[in-house]
Amino acid sequence: MKNNWSKKNAKKYIKKYKNLGFSADLALRVYTTRLLGRNKELVLHGGGNTSVKTTIKDLDGKKYKVLCVKGSGWDMADIEPPGLPAVKLEPLLALKNKKYLSDEDMVAYQKRNLIDIKSPNPSVETFLHAFLPFKYVDHTHADAVLNITNRPGGLNLSKKIFGNKVSIVPYVMPGFMLAKKIHEVYTNNPNINCLILMNHGIFTFANDCKEAYDLMIKYVSKAEKAIKKLKSKKIKQIKNFSTKFNPHDIAPIIRGLLSENKDQKFIINYRLNNNLKYFINGKNVRSYSRKGTATPDHVIRVKPFPLIITPKKNSTIKEFEITARKAFENYRKKYIQYFKVNHKKVSEKKVMLDTSPRVILIQNVGMFSVGKDLSGAKIAGDLTETNAKVISSVEETSTYKFIPEKDLFDVEYWSLEQAKIKKKKKLLEGHVVVITGSTGTIGFETYKMFKSYGAEVILLDNNLKSLGLVKSQIKDLCIHCDVTNKKSVKKAFKEICEKFGGIDILISNAGTAPGGAIGDVSDDVLRKSFEINFFAHQNCASEAISIMRKQNINGCLLFNISKQSVNPGKNFGPYGLPKSALLSLCKQYAVDYGSYGIRSNGVNADRIRSGMMTDQMIKNRAKARAVTTNDYMKGNLLLNEVKAEDVAKAFFHLAVSKKTTGAVLSVDGGNIAASLR
Repeated sequence: MKNNWSKKNAKKYIKKYKNLGFSADLALRVYTTRLLGRNKELVLHGGGNTSVKTTIKDLDGKKYKVLCVKGSGWDMADIEPPGLPAVKLEPLLALKNKKYLSDEDMVAYQKRNLIDIKSPNPSVETFLHAFLPFKYVDHTHADAVLNITNRPGGLNLSKKIFGNKVSIVPYVMPGFMLAKKIHEVYTNNPNINCLILMNHGIFTFANDCKEAYDLMIKYVSKAEKAIKKLKSKKIKQIKNFSTKFNPHDIAPIIRGLLSENKDQKFIINYRLNNNLKYFINGKNVRSYSRKGTATPDHVIRVKPFPLIITPKKNSTIKEFEITARKAFENYRKKYIQYFKVNHKKVSEKKVMLDTSPRVILIQNVGMFSVGKDLSGAKIAGDLTETNAKVISSVEETSTYKFIPEKDLFDVEYWSLEQAKIKKKKKLLEGHVVVITGSTGTIGFETYKMFKSYGAEVILLDNNLKSLGLVKSQIKDLCIHCDVTNKKSVKKAFKEICEKFGGIDILISNAGTAPGGAIGDVSDDVLRKSFEINFFAHQNCASEAISIMRKQNINGCLLFNISKQSVNPGKNFGPYGLPKSALLSLCKQYAVDYGSYGIRSNGVNADRIRSGMMTDQMIKNRAKARAVTTNDYMKGNLLLNEVKAEDVAKAFFHLAVSKKTTGAVLSVDGGNIAASLR
């Protein structure tokens, strides 16, 4: 493993953080923590932790010895000093001889001794860091170390590989009792500079930051070299076969089967590479994939075992759905049994988590990882890649062996680990929302509204320039799509299904506003208006409906119609006529697909300043009505201008009104002539 320490960069960190008021101790801690965290073969998604013992002045002016240790919620790859909360060291050391400390008391005690009470919760391994009498302590879940320990005879193999400066520690669940065990191990052998924790990871420590980091690279490299020397055999693979579907075809089916009720939503993310393909297509994948994760804390993201599906050769989508449904039923039964068996072995009463898998491995197709949001789904995928890599490597030289199922259960249902992923659920968490015409004023306001409620929002637009500008401002998926072109729409929705699993809400917003007296306007103008203001909505809605029906977990179509659909404006027929047809389309979808739990509603907005309704257009419309532009914009019963954010709110309320379909909500400040009822 490459040692990435740079004296030059270390000095830069010291200088940078000194200017921000932080000590050299903390600056170097940030530097090497990032070096470790940015190596995926050492650390993934919150795994591992680091610490430094130093002194800090509190508000009372006194200097205190503290342990600055990684805080919950921070990633080692981009940690900053606030991600290393300072805990007073002496109170931690005072508990060295305490026989037992509950998890709740441990967390409370650590929080009570924070220098800054507003800091994140210190790591669950804070006491372990404190009990090791070294300035710098580094902890990772190195793939190579897990490869050595997660096998029969892993303990003896570790002793042969790592030498007399390393102590090998049998598995103990993280927390206070592990800290006690480590204190005992170190007391019996104070000459060590490394700990190998069976089935868990590696600790290195020194009074110099560089030395602690160097030791980590040294011992992980030893593990890597040892693995290369072991006799290796390739995992036997199943025969390659083809199917009559693609990943995007079956993603909505899988997404729907994940939900235990029609309102439960998950995000699923597809991926496939050579390492995953090798793991998934192993003949014995059902055996080795059920033996546990690479390190215990992965279980909170990926569950104790994945769901494995083997489609039939030349399987159709319908045949796959039957196979998948049966596989899901069996998985849920197995998970319930797993919970019942292991729950009997614990004294504390637990409430069973949902029975849906977090990883679905489909042989000769690929992996779908699952999360409550896209981030969670991608994390589950990353961890599964690591699990696949470690397990495959062990299987090539031995057989994979992990901690007993009961121990894995303890971590999965450990309140301190669950706290890492439990957040207050937002109203639209897990929902996939697609907005067309998304970079315009109304579209982007709608994006912000749905995003604020936790939805995964995909932005579709045909304007490359404005799409590029939006891409530079946000991290969400932006797709160039011509909604008047069916192929373009299908391509966009294919990408959405692979990255998110499907769609829950379509906000069909794209449009243009051509004007002219209806008897004078050319056929070309009128036909083009129908293409964008009617057929484009049909293109997107029909594609969305196809996906929603596969999911079978409720869905919603929302159309940006216009008050023109019921209250025509003078010289505005080329715009109003297709909008009238769109109103009928909205209602037709409500009629045809209500029995599938799919709702269809629309918004009739009027006089919204936007990219479509420009200042020049406002002048033209005001002139057509023989009023000033100000009077035109406020020409409603409330005498108040309606804005894009008001339209966004209307879309949101229609989206969450679960028993409303076939409805059209007016957003025009009050116009009796345009009111529907």
